Amino acid sequence: MLIVMKAQATDVEVTGVVNSLQERGLEAHLSRGKERVVIGAVGDVHSVTQSSILALEGVERIIPIAHPFKLVSRNFKNHDTVVDLGVVQVGDRAITVFAGPCAVEGRDVVLSTAAAVARAGATGLRGGAFKPRTSPYSFQGLGSAGLEILAEARALTGLPVVTEAMTPQQVAEVAEMADVIQLGARNMQNYDLLQEAGRARKPVLLKRGMSSTVDEWLLAAEYIVAAGNPNVILCERGIRTFSQRTRNTLDLSAIPLVKELSHLPVIVDPSHATGHWSLVGPMARAAIAAGADGLLVEVHADPATALCDGGQSLTPENFGRLMEDIELIARAQGRQVARLRQRQPQSTDGLTAASGTSPVPQD
Repeated sequence: MLIVMKAQATDVEVTGVVNSLQERGLEAHLSRGKERVVIGAVGDVHSVTQSSILALEGVERIIPIAHPFKLVSRNFKNHDTVVDLGVVQVGDRAITVFAGPCAVEGRDVVLSTAAAVARAGATGLRGGAFKPRTSPYSFQGLGSAGLEILAEARALTGLPVVTEAMTPQQVAEVAEMADVIQLGARNMQNYDLLQEAGRARKPVLLKRGMSSTVDEWLLAAEYIVAAGNPNVILCERGIRTFSQRTRNTLDLSAIPLVKELSHLPVIVDPSHATGHWSLVGPMARAAIAAGADGLLVEVHADPATALCDGGQSLTPENFGRLMEDIELIARAQGRQVARLRQRQPQSTDGLTAASGTSPVPQD
């Protein structure tokens, strides 16, 4: 249930309600809006009568929650969540674009690709150090060494890093090296992993499972938020249907639907949704037009030699053109592509950085 406090409720009254809920074995989560406080009661609320809660000082009304997710519900928090990554925000109407190779294959390719996407206007770097693959014989990533390469790329470009943790044991290591912990589609309902990510207190990017409903996706996010982490970014990456022409089917309707149901920001991965680089641009443009808060796009310096998903990766040149298209769509919506608040690039092997610009690979 949601407990709406009176506009003039004092901090003492809010604390009193929280203490009363905890005494009854419930968890209390606060959402402080501009005008009033809403308290989400999580647990076995059937043992608590509404009249006993309404009798507490400062309580205005109770809102029963029909759907099973509570803390990620727009009823709990009627203003959008904005996830702050330090140098850029996700969910503040500005469009955030994470771009980079599917997997961290080696230092040179990551650094050159990071430099290229930063120059084109990306606001985040994606890349898998740990890679879940369908075949046990496929490239699985570089692991811890890959995290170090991503951290070096961040130091050079200023781009915040998003990379995946596949097990609860990997969460702490990924959280130490990255800015955003990605939980992949195959792990959307790995509940131990969801809870560990919730305890990590690092922003989490949660991909929708390939066969998951919207409610199941939001319930997975509920696990993270209920564990104490409100900074969740939802990522639609296509669902499995009967189509054999694309890798998955991008559910564009999920973008406005989730925004009606939840306050969490929603971004789209058109690369995994389609599986074909030629379809990435059209689907990315459609996602922005549908109201997505950002994109997660695969870009590789040389897709033909990529060890993972080269067929769905854009070249840096194609990515640059996509960013120009996105800028036009954003303007038509009264929005804009996000810009990093600060950049502190450094020069290193094969890379240079002019003041206020991203490093450019040398020919």
